[in-house]
Amino acid sequence: MELTTWLSLVAICVMGAISPGPSLAVILRVTIAQTPLHGVLAAISHALGLGFWALLSMQGLAVVMAKHQQAFFVLSILGGVYLAWLGLKAIRYAGIGGEVKIEGVTSSYWQSARDAFLVALMNPKAALFFLALFSQFVQADMSVLLKLQLWATVVVIDGGWYTLVALLLAGGPALSWLRRHRIWVDRGMGGLLILLGMKVVIG
Repeated sequence: MELTTWLSLVAICVMGAISPGPSLAVILRVTIAQTPLHGVLAAISHALGLGFWALLSMQGLAVVMAKHQQAFFVLSILGGVYLAWLGLKAIRYAGIGGEVKIEGVTSSYWQSARDAFLVALMNPKAALFFLALFSQFVQADMSVLLKLQLWATVVVIDGGWYTLVALLLAGGPALSWLRRHRIWVDRGMGGLLILLGMKVVIG
């Protein structure tokens, strides 16, 4: 995989991770109500939940590519259109719904990890997003190592960001700044998604 291609995936994953939403609310709730260690376990668990969708998407795309090359081409184009549409939507509604509500208390490491894992796992939009995103990266001759690289990129960035939130940023000025400037985070991610989608559609 070319470095520039991989960096585009990294950028989208980073922008998606730092954008305030339900996942951030769960990690903050766990960290503030309990301890940073609870937050770290929740961050790792959340990343593994997203990793499940990422792995499922890659495997599904690999099967389609191997057996139905034309169908994969159509899926790739549709994926590019979908990513562009998500980008337009992110720009149009940038900053809306940026308030992250922190409520509820968990009482154990297991409950903290479970809550974060379920937030990621019970999000069908994640499956659709990864199908669209990975349709732009999966190739017919892609090795297991490259697939692992894609999977690890998603898991490490998501888990790394929320671990950072739990250890350093919870309740600090950095997260307050992100909340105040969510509109620019949303616009930045929207622009990246549009560019990636157009790259595929236009060829």
